[in-house]
Amino acid sequence: MGNGKGQWDNHGPMSITIKTAPEIDAMRRACRLASEVLDHIALHIQPGMTTLEIDRLGAECMARQGTRSATIGYQPPGYPAYPGNLCTSINHVVCHGIPNDKPLKKGDIVNVDVTVITEDGWYGDSSRMYLIGDCSIAAKRLCALTYEAMWIGILQVKPGARLGDIGHAIQKFAEGHGLSVVREFCGHGIGQKFHEEPQVLHYGRPGTLEELKPGMIFTIEPMLNAGKRDIKELGNDGWTIITKDRSLSAQWEHTVLVTPTGYEVLTLSEGYPALPDFVKATTT
Repeated sequence: MGNGKGQWDNHGPMSITIKTAPEIDAMRRACRLASEVLDHIALHIQPGMTTLEIDRLGAECMARQGTRSATIGYQPPGYPAYPGNLCTSINHVVCHGIPNDKPLKKGDIVNVDVTVITEDGWYGDSSRMYLIGDCSIAAKRLCALTYEAMWIGILQVKPGARLGDIGHAIQKFAEGHGLSVVREFCGHGIGQKFHEEPQVLHYGRPGTLEELKPGMIFTIEPMLNAGKRDIKELGNDGWTIITKDRSLSAQWEHTVLVTPTGYEVLTLSEGYPALPDFVKATTT
C-alpha cells in the first residue's frame, strides 16, 4: 500500500532500520507469501468478477498461508479504518480502491495491492496490474511502461546510491514517455511495521536524500498517469484516490533489499511477470 507522505502509523518519523541476517530471512518469507497471494489471484481474475470476489480470494489465500491482511482495519491518523483485505484500483483509480460488488469488464485495468503480516509479525508488500480481457493499446502501454519504470528505479539500488537516484530515474523515464508521476504517495521502509522510514519518492534529483546501506528494506511503487499528475479523493470514503482528469493510472510495487553489492527483490515469485529485457541483461 502506498504511503501518503507524512502519514505514519507510529504518529511520527523514525530512523531507518538496518535489518540483520535473521530479520532479512523473515522478510524474504513475508514478501514471498505476499507475492503468492498475487499469483493466486492471477489464476482467477477475469471479466465479470467483482473486486469483492478478488478480496475474498486474497483473504482465503492468506488464511491458508497462516498470514493475515495488514490493510483490513488499518487506520493512520486522520483516516477511517480501511475495510478491505487488499486494495483494488481500477482504471482512473490511482490507489487505495476499496473492493466492491461492481463486476470488472473487458478492457479494465486493475491494480491489486497486497500486504500480508506473518504469524511472527513481519510485513510483505507487493502490487501488480492485471489486464481484464482485451485492453486498449493505451492501457497496455501504460501498464507496461509503469512496470519498466519500477524496474528502472530498482536498478539504481546499491550501497552508496541515494534515494534521489531512484526517484530521478523513474521520473526521467516516465516523463520521457509522456506519462506523469503521482507525487502525493510514495514507497516506504517496511519490516515489523507497515510503514517505516525512509520515504521513497518516485521523482527527484540524483545525488540527494538518504544514502542506501546494506540491510535497508523498502518498497518501490511508482504510480504513473496517462494524463496529468493531479489527483483527488473520490467521494468521501477517505481512501479512494483518482486522477483529476480521469485519465488511466497504473502502479507496480516490489519490496527491495539493499545488499552489499546491489539489490535483491524480495517479492518475486513463480507467477510473477517476466523481467524486462534490460533487467535480464544486468543479471546474466
